[in-house]
Amino acid sequence: QLQVVESGGGAVQTGGSLRLSCVASGAIFSRNPMAWYRQTAGNQRDFVAVVAADGNTNYAESLKGRFAISRNNDKNTVYLQMNDLKPNDTAVYYCNSRSIRGDFIYPWGQGTQVTVSS
Repeated sequence: QLQVVESGGGAVQTGGSLRLSCVASGAIFSRNPMAWYRQTAGNQRDFVAVVAADGNTNYAESLKGRFAISRNNDKNTVYLQMNDLKPNDTAVYYCNSRSIRGDFIYPWGQGTQVTVSS
């Protein structure tokens, strides 16, 4: 069964850090890129970061230097380390993977809420 489960969100103050985790199941995790997205109420889901099967990473331009994505193929888990958090980082964070055709591999999970207060 294809599934992702995100965790690690919470409420922090400006400048704080959080580490999000996403456990994926039902697909060959190690072969697929894994990405994080985030969404605020009434807005579209935006790309945050991606880690390719070979470990290469890419980030939304505005997040470079503060966020770091990594993966552990033995645990089918992708992580997002978020540092120096700002109020506009407040969102629900989701993980997923896109096939070479561009469609998402997993059904969207429930996400994990990150709230940053000033």
